[in-house]
Amino acid sequence: MKYYYVYIVKCSDDSYYTGITNNIERRLFEHNGGINPKSYTYKRRPVKLVFLQEFTEPEMAIAKEKQIKKWTRRKKEALINGDYELLRELSKSKK
Repeated sequence: MKYYYVYIVKCSDDSYYTGITNNIERRLFEHNGGINPKSYTYKRRPVKLVFLQEFTEPEMAIAKEKQIKKWTRRKKEALINGDYELLRELSKSKK
């Protein structure tokens, strides 16, 4: 069975990068190795893995990555910290 991973890394400038991969070890090596000078993480190395979620369906992983990328920093940090109550509160629509 093939697995897909949605991940968040914390960059050296304290920003977050969210991505998707089918090989997390390779992907972290690529981020920290500076493979692509045009990538977001290139000038923000080193990066540290702070969140990882595994999927068996690529469509579900892609949807989750897109969802997280739209989130505020505060929501991402609630997810990273496993604070699901805060995440739920931050997800409520503001009236």
